[in-house]
Formats: sequence, structure tokens, C-alpha cells
Amino acid sequence: MAPASPPGSAKPAGALSRVGLLTGGGDCPGLNAVIRAVVRRGLAAGGYEFVGFLHGWAGVLENRAIELTRESTAGILPRGGTILGTSRTNPYADGNDGTAAVRRTLEERGVDALIPIGGEDTLGVALRLHRDGVPIVGVPKTIDNDLGGTDVTFGFQTAVQIATDAIDRLHTTAESHNRVMVVEVMGRHAGWIATHAGLAGGADAILVPERPFDIEAVVAHLRRRHASGRSFSIVVVAEGAVPQEGTLQTREDTETDAFGHPRLGGIGVTLEGEIERRTGYESRVTILGHVQRGGTPVAFDRVLATRFGVAAMNAVAGGRFGKMVGLHATNIVEVALEDALREPKLLDPELYETAELFFG
Repeated sequence: MAPASPPGSAKPAGALSRVGLLTGGGDCPGLNAVIRAVVRRGLAAGGYEFVGFLHGWAGVLENRAIELTRESTAGILPRGGTILGTSRTNPYADGNDGTAAVRRTLEERGVDALIPIGGEDTLGVALRLHRDGVPIVGVPKTIDNDLGGTDVTFGFQTAVQIATDAIDRLHTTAESHNRVMVVEVMGRHAGWIATHAGLAGGADAILVPERPFDIEAVVAHLRRRHASGRSFSIVVVAEGAVPQEGTLQTREDTETDAFGHPRLGGIGVTLEGEIERRTGYESRVTILGHVQRGGTPVAFDRVLATRFGVAAMNAVAGGRFGKMVGLHATNIVEVALEDALREPKLLDPELYETAELFFG
């Protein structure tokens, strides 16, 4: 990564418009495609320069950034992660005046508009800044696919493919050893990855945050499978899945991030132990974790991220701030940030009901 460039002086009248970019929250396949697209669209239009803040909102608060050019963004389309780095920094944590700090940095860098790329937390900060008069256009990024205002977020399809590949591989070892394989995937509030990957991979049970599960019902289902001659099972569980109240003791999360979210992970371990204890069937857990975030984005995510980047730059050029770009059907649209963030986009019940037809 290139070293951070020094702060620039205030921009004289008639100078090029400068646009800042940042990537916040968890990394995600497709982030570099967005960065590349914003820069290419602005350079094609003419009259724009680009500044990339390092490590999310931390880079804005600490005034650390690099210049983004055609050369510095060349070849990054297929790369996973983000060339800008990322963090879960919250400019308003502990009562800090994030708006004043952001304004100082933007003024010193001569930045006229900011394009934050992130999920509910990153864009929540963006909405607050917009309400305080900072020119903002957001790009949605969440691997969980649970952000409102867009049908799909980039990175999601890559995560589903990674999880599906893992389930396919686990089928053969589960069958060879007559085991129950528990596969834990990402999904804090929504079971999109679990359901899509479970359906694509032929899972025998899928547990999601939207539907608290009864461990006894899960165990009974596995027993029925074994009684019918099927000696192995695949259970896919989202990291945010929870048991019905009073039915199963899970670990209590005490560690939280800057936005107050508990650190998840471990429900798969609990299920592995409980299934084996209650059924006697040998069980194993595979926690995919951050492997779902890494590596090359699939073609769909590269294309969607590119379209988002171009649309975000178009909104900036048109002075349409306080917006987030999104995908509705096959069209790229602009939606109000406050509408996109009003509530999370939870799993479609019909999709889950379709998956349930194949549990057995």
C-alpha cells in the first residue's frame, strides 16, 4: 500500500473537485471493484480528483489518506479485501464529536464530497454526517445481505459460493464416517447466507436468526433421518441463530465492538456437542468464519460492485447527496440513506419455506 499522502491546502476557486472514499466495517469481496469504478467514472467525466482514507472512519479522524489515480487503481478488480484497509471505528463513540473531526479533515484535504462504502454502522455514521450538512453518497456493503434499500449487496454471492463449496466437500466426509456435520456460516441478524448455501448444498437442516430453533425438534429430525436409513446429516447454522427461550444454554457474549455489537461465533460448537450428547451420533463442526470474506469475488459481485461505484459517482456529480445506491430487480437506483437504514432486510420467509421442502 502506498504511504499516506500529506494533508493538502484549502482548494482555490475553480480547482478540480475532490472526492473522498473509505471502506468501513468488515472486508468484503468487491470493495476494490467499487473503488476502481468510482475513480474511472470520475476521470472519464473529467474535473475530479480522488482521495482514499485509510482504514475506514479511522483514516478520516486521523487524517490519513492516499491519492487514488488510474494507475493506483489499475489491476484491483479481481482482488479481495480493500486497498484502503478498513476498521470498525465509530467517530461518535464515547460521546466524541465526530462531525467536527470529519469536517476538519475534509477541509484540510480539500474534499468536496465523501463516498463511504459499508454496512449499517458505516452508513449510519454517513447518515448522521449528512444530517449535519456533509455531502455524502453511500455504497451498501454487507456480506450478510441484510441491508435495506437494495435487493442484493456485493460480496454476498461470493460468500454463498464459498459456503456451498464447503458443504459439498463436507458431504463426502460426513457420508464416509456416518457423521452429523454442523456448518456455521456468517449471518448476525439474517439467515441469507445460511439459507442460500444450505439450499444450494443440499443441507438437511438450516437454522437462522429469524427463527429461534428448538433443539429437541432438530434432534428428532436427525433421528428420523437415521431411522430411515440415511446415516449422515448436514446442519447449516447462521452465527446469529438462537435457540427458543429456555430450551438450550448458549455462551454469553461480553465482548463488543465500537458500535456495541457482540462478537458472535460459537453456536456451531454448542450444536455439535448437544447433537452428539442427545443422539449418540458422532458430530463435527466446521466454522467457516472469515474465509467467507476472503479471496477473489465471483463475477456477479464484480459486476454489481462496478455498477454501484459508477452510480455513486454519478450521484456525486449530480449533487444528489444523502443517497445510497442500490439494486432493485436489475436496475441500479438511488434511495435515501434514512430509508435504507430504517430496518434490516431479513430473510424472505418463502425462500426458507422452499428450503424446508428438502429437509429430510
